[in-house]
Amino acid sequence: MELTQPAQICKLLAATRRIAVLGIKTSAQADQPAFYVPQYLLHAGFDVIPVPVYYPEITEILGRPVYRRLADIPGTIDLVDVFRRSADVEKHLDDLLAAKPKAVWFQLGIRNQRVAQALVQAGISVVQDRCLMVEHRQCLAQATS
Repeated sequence: MELTQPAQICKLLAATRRIAVLGIKTSAQADQPAFYVPQYLLHAGFDVIPVPVYYPEITEILGRPVYRRLADIPGTIDLVDVFRRSADVEKHLDDLLAAKPKAVWFQLGIRNQRVAQALVQAGISVVQDRCLMVEHRQCLAQATS
């Protein structure tokens, strides 16, 4: 199912503990969302699993071990947070399907309807074109108001 309503998104985030971040950047790019959003998530209490696309020499990001493929991550993945261009998302479809996360989140500016449909058909929830950090903060604000 594609999640578009705030209540659906907050319910997803409330059930999320482990987040694999596909396309994460390193601290050398600390000013980019692909670094500071995962950093925020880690500080918010999520188990963040780095899956960089570049930086083959890097073995750790945010103090966490790096994986090169989503399917290689042991255990259950609640959510894959995707920091890839819309056109590049298709390259990761097989890996996304093999990893079997509960949900996949395409960050703000990222939309790929073909990949989203394939994920939904596999029983994986999808959020497109939204910032996970912004949505998480909004859910927290709603919960405390």
